[in-house]
Amino acid sequence: MFETLDATLLARFQFAFTVSFHIVFPAFSIGLASYLAVLEGLWLWTKDEVYLALFNFWKTIFALAFGMGVVSGIVMSYQFGTNWSVFSDKAGPVIGPLMGYEVLTAFFLEAGFLGVMLFGLKRVGPKLHFFATLMVAVGTLISATWILAVNSWMQTPAGFAVNEVGQYVPTDWWAVIFNPSFPYRLVHMVLAAYLTTAFVVGAVGAYHLLRGDAPKRAKKMFSMAMWMAAIVAPIQIFAGDMHGLNTLEHQPAKVMAMEGHYQSHPDGAPLILFGIPNSAEQRVDYAIEIPKLSSLILKHDLNAPLAGLDTVPKELHPPVGIVFWSFRIMVAIGFAMLGIGLWSLWCRWRGTLGENRWLHRTAVLMGPAGFVAVLAGWVTTEVGRQPYTIYGHLLTAESISPVDAPAVATSLVAFIVVYFLVFGAGTFYILRLMGRLPRDPMPDLQGGPIRSAGITPAPAVASKSGSYHHGI
Repeated sequence: MFETLDATLLARFQFAFTVSFHIVFPAFSIGLASYLAVLEGLWLWTKDEVYLALFNFWKTIFALAFGMGVVSGIVMSYQFGTNWSVFSDKAGPVIGPLMGYEVLTAFFLEAGFLGVMLFGLKRVGPKLHFFATLMVAVGTLISATWILAVNSWMQTPAGFAVNEVGQYVPTDWWAVIFNPSFPYRLVHMVLAAYLTTAFVVGAVGAYHLLRGDAPKRAKKMFSMAMWMAAIVAPIQIFAGDMHGLNTLEHQPAKVMAMEGHYQSHPDGAPLILFGIPNSAEQRVDYAIEIPKLSSLILKHDLNAPLAGLDTVPKELHPPVGIVFWSFRIMVAIGFAMLGIGLWSLWCRWRGTLGENRWLHRTAVLMGPAGFVAVLAGWVTTEVGRQPYTIYGHLLTAESISPVDAPAVATSLVAFIVVYFLVFGAGTFYILRLMGRLPRDPMPDLQGGPIRSAGITPAPAVASKSGSYHHGI
């Protein structure tokens, strides 16, 4: 039944499916590891037990997300050998060492200190335990650095040569790692991870504020999350704009697809807000656009010319429809996050941050927004790179292993079933944990316990009267 399908398309979909499941866990754990370090640092500084309670609450969730991220990522390394062996052979001299450095410098660091962070507070003491938490947070950032160095090199390759057997070999490791898009991509992804975590934490805090559970702890986590949204969202929008300008310089066809510019605009290009890309006719149907705004954003000049896909051979066009809409989803969520952050600042100024139920309801709805934005951004980046695996050098059609479509399709079906069962169950359990925020402790009672009316300490009275009657 799969013989009529294309093996390359199936292999691409299989990798996209597995990496989509995988990427949401690191995006969450990167931000959550830093949040845990902040919570423990604030506890050591202020001695406020609320921070320690929140640390213990979120560290269990972090452990589960970290474990699922590791397991879901292992499969992708196998796919490099089974489905993309030609790519692995040609790019291995560059990609292999970078992936190895990620394991040696990041994964070992995370794994080495994770157990101390999870179970060692009473064994090693608060200061050493805080150091372990910091090392886990640093490890997640180092891991992101190496992985994004690999991906950035595939987007904007530099510092390499092609040997006599057609392999890409490094000639300058600094140029390989710090390739033209790496700094922008790293900043954009780390900020996205922080925003993803902030909106999950904010949603959990808002959920418990709406229920009236643990108001002190819920207010604290909600307040911290809204500070992160208010501060990081505008920085992320600026970083995204800078990343877009870098992409225009090095991957212009991707930006053309993002903007929906099938045709060149010699005297200023419009910003197409919405529409239906029509690749067959090379136009965007039902376009809603603002004249010349795209030129202003990308070139800082209303009348600056912008080239379109008519300047690129059709066989090198990325899938415009997917890139066009995934980019808009990402941008829309980014501005929605900015709106929530500004709303929270208004409520904070008015002293209603912990009482505004409409803000809380909106925050709960925005809980998954970071994951959606990360996936939309990843689709924009990876689909926009097509038809290349190594941009401008190695085509995707030339990277596939000599595999048959039925074999790829069978493994794809198996992945879909197993991933939804295993990671669906894990995600469900994480959501259950998020819904069980322990209640705030009761305040210390002065002068001993308070007895309810009508209950008398019978034995004490009996001992004073010198008699004891059973049943009284």
